[in-house]
Amino acid sequence: MKRIAFKTLGCRLNQYETDALASRFHSGSYQVVDFDEQADVYVVNTCTVTNQSDQKSRQTIHQARRRNNDALVVVTGCMANNYKESLLESKAINYVVDNERKAAIYAIIEEHFRGDAPDPEGFDADVFSYETATKTFHTRSMIKIQDGCDNFCTFCIIPKVRGRAVSRPVDMILDNIREVLDFGFREVVLTGVNIGRYESEGTNFEQLVERILELPGDFRLRISSIEPDGFSNHFLELFDHPKLTPHLHLCLQSGSEATLLRMRRMYTAREFRQIAEALRSRYPDFNLTTDIIVGFPGETDDDFAQTALMCRELTFSHIHTFKYSVRSGTRAERMPDQVSEAVKNQRSEIIRKIALENKMAYFNSMLGNTQRMLIERISDESVARGYGQHYIPLRIQHASHLKRNQFVDVKLESVYHADEPEVNAIILAKPEQ
Repeated sequence: MKRIAFKTLGCRLNQYETDALASRFHSGSYQVVDFDEQADVYVVNTCTVTNQSDQKSRQTIHQARRRNNDALVVVTGCMANNYKESLLESKAINYVVDNERKAAIYAIIEEHFRGDAPDPEGFDADVFSYETATKTFHTRSMIKIQDGCDNFCTFCIIPKVRGRAVSRPVDMILDNIREVLDFGFREVVLTGVNIGRYESEGTNFEQLVERILELPGDFRLRISSIEPDGFSNHFLELFDHPKLTPHLHLCLQSGSEATLLRMRRMYTAREFRQIAEALRSRYPDFNLTTDIIVGFPGETDDDFAQTALMCRELTFSHIHTFKYSVRSGTRAERMPDQVSEAVKNQRSEIIRKIALENKMAYFNSMLGNTQRMLIERISDESVARGYGQHYIPLRIQHASHLKRNQFVDVKLESVYHADEPEVNAIILAKPEQ
């Protein structure tokens, strides 16, 4: 039995695709091992959204080669599309597989071990041909409903590396969800590049969510990152359904109207604020998280101040902060008034501090409330970890009587800073009697 290891960088769409690939190899009699272990095959699912992403992807590729010089190293993901030629020249890499053919990686590796010399370009391009994952690296199952984007924001390279927007047929999505529920998954996460623009066979995103919520079973549905354009009042009403979790990651990027215009975003700061306030008016405890880009070309001190103010006033409990990174071939690359790294670092630190203050305030406001926690793992020290419906990280001490992938109603008791930098803070909870 050959050993295979995976490493995923970037978005939840990449995570979904890695989960599907890993499950396929597992059912194909490969042993899936941790990326830090010795393996016969390493698959690196890369990200290229920023310069930092490129750097992490390259480091991961070289880590794989150093772990086993004789291993097969396969590189896929957005960096494989963006830098295919240079990656093909690397002696550390055996195969470079673009996003369109990522689902064929199992067949490519099988051909390789049969002694053939497979050409990834010779396999069919199909971004929806992944098999349903029976096992994943998570207790939640991600469901890909869409790929690509037609927005062409001036800073973004995604349309180049993911292609134009395409939506997965409704019946395929519903069948996929039925299968993962039969496999025992309790949480379903909808993912894609621009899922709010889903449109297939006369069904839009809101209607798709309604269809999913009608499916039988004890599960909950979470919407992953979504663009804040085209929301209707009916979309907000969907959160009345007990299966739909009261959390959205709405991508703001900037609180400055002038900056959003230069970014070519499809909404205004005013419209974003109206959406956020409508959600909080209807659901006071609703958890909003967001993305912010600092140091976009031409961003003045006043532009940044507007962004910082909006972050404070809308009290996002988490802010994924990006320093603007020049992407070759985008319009922003040619824009004047590029912002220095020193200023980007300063502004990034300000947003991070606001984010932590927001998070602590939101977590403290939730103390005493009840959450339905999905247990993701239980440590050797009998500490259960997981998330409530509001996407708050929770811990239960002395949890040896509980099980992974179990729903537990818990009361939120206290907040403390976590060891994990990406979490910052967590809430201790106690199962309700």
